[in-house]
Amino acid sequence: MKYEIKYRPSYSMLTVNLDPGEKITAEAGSMTYMDPTVEVRTTMRERSFLQTLGLAFIGGQSFFVNHYSGPGSVAFVSAPVGDIERLDVTTSSGMIIQKSAYVASTGDLDLDVKWEGFTKGLFGQGLFMLKVHGDGDLFINTFGAIDVHELGEGETLIVDNFHLVGFTESCRYRVTKFGGLKETILSGEGFVTQITGPGKIYIQTKNMREFVDWLWTLLEPRVRNIQARAR
Repeated sequence: MKYEIKYRPSYSMLTVNLDPGEKITAEAGSMTYMDPTVEVRTTMRERSFLQTLGLAFIGGQSFFVNHYSGPGSVAFVSAPVGDIERLDVTTSSGMIIQKSAYVASTGDLDLDVKWEGFTKGLFGQGLFMLKVHGDGDLFINTFGAIDVHELGEGETLIVDNFHLVGFTESCRYRVTKFGGLKETILSGEGFVTQITGPGKIYIQTKNMREFVDWLWTLLEPRVRNIQARAR
């Protein structure tokens, strides 16, 4: 399949040229433009309605995905201002990615809730993970640029949860506090993920939580001013 990732790393857009019979699946709402010759079919994200509900509630993503069939061109973008990357997923090399990282996929790929990641996400500041397995291309998005680390057997890296995008299934991981109680409360890090190789780790250079906090410092005075006038 012919594809191009334009305008990276800050405002990336994925463009795909589909030959007759070629297909790509994408997150609902991510399409920016397409040729009129491209056919679209919408389905639920998972095989059962309960699985679809589970993904929508814990992942904040759409109930549905769109399947695009060629011939023709179609382009996709994601909500965060950042990069898009293609990952090669095989039956022997799956991926675990953040819930919001999924943009599109080709071939026979399944996206399942990784229940261990979901459980820890309740206490790990939103670390809800999806397990991707099968055979095909996976396109992910990040907030900021993509920083890739390849770990050898037994090598470990500690990653802030809000910077973690995903890692290969061959890695082992656990969510833990950042240092002791004082560091967890005062350091600004909170919980982190300790990942041990072999495998690759994908990290985003920007932190959505910090961006929202910074944005609120600009908005809060105006909100308080509006509230004061309304009284």
